[in-house]
Amino acid sequence: MSLRPDPDALGFVLIDVARMLRSAFERRIVTAGLGLTPGEARTLVRIATLEGSRQLEIAQHMGIEPMTLSTYLDRLQSLGFIERRPDPADRRAKLIHTTPAAADIITSIRIEQIELMQLVTSGIGEEDLALMRERMKRLRANLAALEEDSAALALAKEAGR
Repeated sequence: MSLRPDPDALGFVLIDVARMLRSAFERRIVTAGLGLTPGEARTLVRIATLEGSRQLEIAQHMGIEPMTLSTYLDRLQSLGFIERRPDPADRRAKLIHTTPAAADIITSIRIEQIELMQLVTSGIGEEDLALMRERMKRLRANLAALEEDSAALALAKEAGR
């Protein structure tokens, strides 16, 4: 195994593809004239997939800071697309829900996502796409386990002090 960096190594390719995909999505959202920033569009779709989740959980899934999410939520709430409801288990926490007014804009965002992915996956067969999706889900699960292990190790070290 060579220690020389390989620009086509899996890690580099994944990072490049993720960066380019995000950039392409952002361009589509800006040019689609939806009246949302790309960050707001990503947030609204993520809320729809995590309906009724806490703000912190949504921020973690998106890989953004809670304060950044709060800014997006303020704007989406002002547009009538989401509502914050008290968490019955913790009065300090808020659960985030989409409103019926968000349905059309979520559909428009999803159309942009679907059309983009059709362009991006052009020339790749359905069977290969399904296999790629399964492998990516495995990578995601492995990375999540690493994060959990790191968090547990940090807690154990802290407790040992």
